[in-house]
Amino acid sequence: MTSLSIIGGGSWGTALAIVLAPRFERVRLWVYEPDLTERMRQTRENDVYLPGFRVPDTVEITNSLDRVMAGTEVVLSAVPSHLVRSIYQKIQPFARRRMVFVSATKGVENGSLLRMSEVIREVLGSNTRVAAISGPTFAREVARLDPTALVVASTNSGLAQALQTQFSSSTFRLYTSADTIGVEIGGSIKNVVAIGAGVLHGLELGQNAMAALITRGLAEIARLGVAMGAKSQTMAGLAGLGDLVLTCTGELSRNRTVGIELARGRKLQEIVDSMKMVAEGIKTTNAVIELANRYSVEMPIAEQMYQMLYGGTSPREAIQRLMERTLKGE
Repeated sequence: MTSLSIIGGGSWGTALAIVLAPRFERVRLWVYEPDLTERMRQTRENDVYLPGFRVPDTVEITNSLDRVMAGTEVVLSAVPSHLVRSIYQKIQPFARRRMVFVSATKGVENGSLLRMSEVIREVLGSNTRVAAISGPTFAREVARLDPTALVVASTNSGLAQALQTQFSSSTFRLYTSADTIGVEIGGSIKNVVAIGAGVLHGLELGQNAMAALITRGLAEIARLGVAMGAKSQTMAGLAGLGDLVLTCTGELSRNRTVGIELARGRKLQEIVDSMKMVAEGIKTTNAVIELANRYSVEMPIAEQMYQMLYGGTSPREAIQRLMERTLKGE
């Protein structure tokens, strides 16, 4: 693997371009906004989504999907979950059988309830070689070359190992997994729980409550994941517990920020309109509730986050409802 194309010039896509540039002979980064593309070419900085970090000169920045896909071997997508299908429909004419597609997006598609790797295969074909990467990662820390560990998952063990070798460096360490379901579900649902973590922080309800939320949130993620075919041990790893802890406690978490602002009395639409980047948990909450119903899995935290986001329940009332649920064994 000598050539890499990254689809998505947000903070995550840009950070991946920075950390992976030394690992490939050729790297291209596709940026949606033409004006941002031109500025990044001139300044080598993403001044909108990841200011303060230089994109290596070896990374070609383009607004053309034709150009970014030409002759590439690995396609790594880092676009918001609700855009994955439409982007891959545009990519489809340029896709070739030899290409490997890696999803770095954390989310579940609303409506279809498909994971991102499933969306990619549905658009490009069932024989497409697909993997997913996930884990506790803040883009700014990855771009700063702070030590980061995550998981690359694929049902094709050879593919997972090849990507692990190609992507890993002294600051970016990958572990392999055959549990694509668990890795993708863990990375998606933790964003819903993180909104609740933000509410706890915003209401100043203490560390006892935070520890309880993280623990019971992990139990919900594991219940749904296992019902969908995931392995329970995946949820105790980087793509489960690791990512959940980071997103619930880290100040760079966008989903946690949404919960904090809701707790302070701001309206959801006002919060969304003020954010440059997507907080995936907002849309994922809808899909999670539908998945919970489909698989008959009890997910009280996700349910209260849904009621808070879309049902008019106040943040404090949502937490109170969780505390007053019927008593039961752990």
